[in-house]
Amino acid sequence: MWQVSIPARRPVPAQLQKVWRIESGLGVVRSLDVKAMCTLYDVKPELVGALVGLATQTRAKGWWHAYGDAIPEWFELYVGLEAVASHQRRYDEALIPGLLQTRGYALAVYQHRLTRSDEERDRLVEIRLQRQSLLTRRLPPAPKLEVIIHEGALLRTVGSRETMAAQLNHLLVVGALPNVSIRVLPLAAGLHYGAVAGTFVMLSFPSGNRNTPEPPIVYCESLTGALYLDRPSELAAYETVWAGLTALALDEGQSRHMIGKIAAEVHHG
Repeated sequence: MWQVSIPARRPVPAQLQKVWRIESGLGVVRSLDVKAMCTLYDVKPELVGALVGLATQTRAKGWWHAYGDAIPEWFELYVGLEAVASHQRRYDEALIPGLLQTRGYALAVYQHRLTRSDEERDRLVEIRLQRQSLLTRRLPPAPKLEVIIHEGALLRTVGSRETMAAQLNHLLVVGALPNVSIRVLPLAAGLHYGAVAGTFVMLSFPSGNRNTPEPPIVYCESLTGALYLDRPSELAAYETVWAGLTALALDEGQSRHMIGKIAAEVHHG
């Protein structure tokens, strides 16, 4: 399991300016810098490899830095990982996933989050919409996105009926992208592994110039923090959950039909 917070060890004076520049996000971080920082902070070997991989694949400051402290520290790591992942598999139990949300739906969701002001809510929505650009980017190639959404998330009205109808129709549009697969887990599936696991994302990374890619990561979010899971036993458990979900979910064609049917019912009231 990844720890977002890193145990502190005071650098020697000669290192202070270098450490400050890295931690402040000023300039590009080299792989050598990442390894040195990981040594300084006693970071676990498995996390060192993933962070070095991020450094080699992201040569410029991430777009999300422009939003300052609007992104919680525990989520900023995920945004960076998401930006370089080549494959996402995610299961959503209660809501439409952020990468597939419309502006109206996202605004309605954040009205029920513990935000401090309307301005903060608007910034969070903009961040969510900005993240969606990775699905249609050209360089690096857009990631493959496989989503399984529980039928209950489609039936739950978020915002107005018009907002919900627009959101469901948006799923049909995004689901037509060649790199996106959207499937529905029907209520008729009954009790399943996902009901216990809850919403999660499995991120896989490209190999780049390395012989083997970085190990995948499972991300699980809560209201005030998140878990980053990368131990073999944890990954194996979620692979089992994912296999169970894919076996129970409708295929893409059946899912499009269900989404379209629900959208029509919502639209006509």
